[in-house]
Amino acid sequence: MIRFSVLDLAPVIEGGSAADAFRNSLDLARHVEALGYKRYWLAEHHNMPGIASAATSVVIGHIAGGTKTIRVGAGGVMLPNHSPLVIAEQFGTLASLYGDRIDLGLGRAPGTDQLTMRALRRNKTDEDTFPDDVVELAHYFMEPQAGQRVHAYPGAGLNVPLWILGSSAYGAQLAALLGLPYAFASHFAPDYLMTAIDLYRKNFRPSQFLEKPYFMPCIGLFAADSDDEARMIFTSQQRQFVNLRRGNPGLLQPPASLEHYWSPAEKAGVEHALQYAVVGSPPTVRAKLKQFIEMTGADEIMLAAQIYDHDARKRSYEIAAQLRDDLAKG
Repeated sequence: MIRFSVLDLAPVIEGGSAADAFRNSLDLARHVEALGYKRYWLAEHHNMPGIASAATSVVIGHIAGGTKTIRVGAGGVMLPNHSPLVIAEQFGTLASLYGDRIDLGLGRAPGTDQLTMRALRRNKTDEDTFPDDVVELAHYFMEPQAGQRVHAYPGAGLNVPLWILGSSAYGAQLAALLGLPYAFASHFAPDYLMTAIDLYRKNFRPSQFLEKPYFMPCIGLFAADSDDEARMIFTSQQRQFVNLRRGNPGLLQPPASLEHYWSPAEKAGVEHALQYAVVGSPPTVRAKLKQFIEMTGADEIMLAAQIYDHDARKRSYEIAAQLRDDLAKG
């Protein structure tokens, strides 16, 4: 049976607050834990009022502390924004508190706009240090070596699992080179999906972390009891994409017709970016999931349900869990 997992952007909805988002995230995490989902990841974004997970490690602690078995982690931490030592200490702390349930997915993008990036970055160099930073971070989680002067306490010896996140060929090549599991952001960046899969699998080098490739793409999930209902709840995500591309990120808005909201060019762009989203009733979603799994040969699927109504969001993950079990039967 293929494993299903959750990417939660901790949406702040119109009429709600960050506090509401965190309560909903914990409720959803408990819900999907009971449904047998493998992991629950949160993503680092900044200067985006509709996403509450900017302090990602803090929110991970909130979720891990309120659950029992599901893996909880970052999907991901945008490493260029941070010192590897600080991230090692944060996730070493999480692993010390919650045991072997913590994942650390690492992204190369800043997770924000250029102006905010300059406010976040620990230095002003344009040099790409991401590969070196990943290696440094991994080193902090290993057993201390003779002569090592700098340690992550807590963190040393805990071997917190690292993932490389990506939306292009770059991350696939790095994950393959380092022998790490790889997660691809096909929920918003579909163009390089098949190229990334091929590069990762063909170039993978077995490592102390992983013996063979492990690939997890992320796709949008908008499942409901009817196709019409699913298409309607999907409009909140579509509208959020339009607003982001207009340079006006905001709160997640309630479902509404988009007929007069977007231009033909905006419509085409958003539909292209979200082309792998599974939207529909159970039979429709089952067919789309089956096709996507067969196309990618994924080891695990991460599902992102950016849905305005919390109950509808929970229902979407319920439907997916039922379909996961159904697909396992053939």
